[in-house]
Amino acid sequence: MSAGLLAQYIVIALAVLVSAVVVMHKQFPNATRRLRIALALPLLRDGRPAWLRALAKKIAPPGQGAGKDCGGCNGCG
Repeated sequence: MSAGLLAQYIVIALAVLVSAVVVMHKQFPNATRRLRIALALPLLRDGRPAWLRALAKKIAPPGQGAGKDCGGCNGCG
């Protein structure tokens, strides 16, 4: 396999992966959120290196709290 053909396969694979991530994020937001939490939690455990914990914080979804008066229960709508 030539280097050019390999580069084409890599570019196509990355395009398909990015497309799948965008569709999953748009069509299945709750599943995406659960997946991000499931990926981040094992990396946040005590004893993990600092760079791994920083990566987990970037992977983890943001909190869903609303305002300053919100208790975080997401029950108001």
